[in-house]
Amino acid sequence: MPWRALLLFLIGIFLQGPARASGTESSPDLPAPKNVAVYSSNFRNSLRWSPVKVDGGSVSYTVQLKTAAYNHWSEINCTRIAQTECSFLQSAKARRWTVVLRVRAEMGPRTSAWVETDPFVAERNTTIGPPKVNSVIVSSDSLLISVAPPFGPEAGYLFHYHVSYWENTTITTKKEIKTVDTLFKIKGLKQMTLYCFTIQVELMAYLDFQLLGLQTVPECYRTTISEAAKAGYIVIIFLSIGLLLIFLIAGLFCLWRHQKAIKYLSKPPLRIPSHFEEYLRDPSMPHLEALENHDEDPEDSLTVVYTGEGSSAYGDMLDGNTCSRSSSSSRDVT
Repeated sequence: MPWRALLLFLIGIFLQGPARASGTESSPDLPAPKNVAVYSSNFRNSLRWSPVKVDGGSVSYTVQLKTAAYNHWSEINCTRIAQTECSFLQSAKARRWTVVLRVRAEMGPRTSAWVETDPFVAERNTTIGPPKVNSVIVSSDSLLISVAPPFGPEAGYLFHYHVSYWENTTITTKKEIKTVDTLFKIKGLKQMTLYCFTIQVELMAYLDFQLLGLQTVPECYRTTISEAAKAGYIVIIFLSIGLLLIFLIAGLFCLWRHQKAIKYLSKPPLRIPSHFEEYLRDPSMPHLEALENHDEDPEDSLTVVYTGEGSSAYGDMLDGNTCSRSSSSSRDVT
């Protein structure tokens, strides 16, 4: 009996040792990590937190995980790590699991309190990125677009592409098309018009689950002109040039044909005074008195009138071919 009691006593002491160690390990001695959050993009999951700053040494971190189906904390290759980020559950089969994570700071025997996250399900909480636009082929009435999904195709997943497009001047009137093809065409566009578009992915996992992704940055392209319209414009240009040449040639011909009339109209002939014109019509008429200046003394001036070649009408009108000289010997010739 004494030996049996002693043995039970020693076993009790041995069992109490680990309990005290566990209690010491869980007692908070370091500041707990802050800003603990799960980040997930295209099913790439990671837990991130702010670093814990403590004087006297470097701090490491341990992350544990448990699922709703198996309520037991287990390590996930993030034990005593120096980084403030831990990746977890990258396999496709774990995307539907409901998981909770926790992290604590450690420095030697010192530890902090655990900080837990909210329940996380990758298929519902991940962010699907925008698709990649590989190429755009522009024609007169359409845009042929080639895209790639945000991540590689996997069994059980189907991508639907939501395409929104609009004229650059009428952004409020958007049109949409939906397709499962990675090569599709936006049809019924106007010629020589600037169109913009964005593409958004919808992930279809099963009948009751759809996850809408992010949109691409708007891209704009101007449609070209069709061959028929181009030929029509060329014909119109040639016809216009031909008509212009015809009008130019016709105008030059008219100028050449009526150059005398144009010259006459542009430079009218000089006209002589009317009294000279009447005299030249009939030189025999006695207009000498009208041509003479009666206000002056006949002795002071001499007036000579020429009527043409070999004409001396003035001499015939003078009696005896006499002429008067002024005392100052000055002459007035008209």
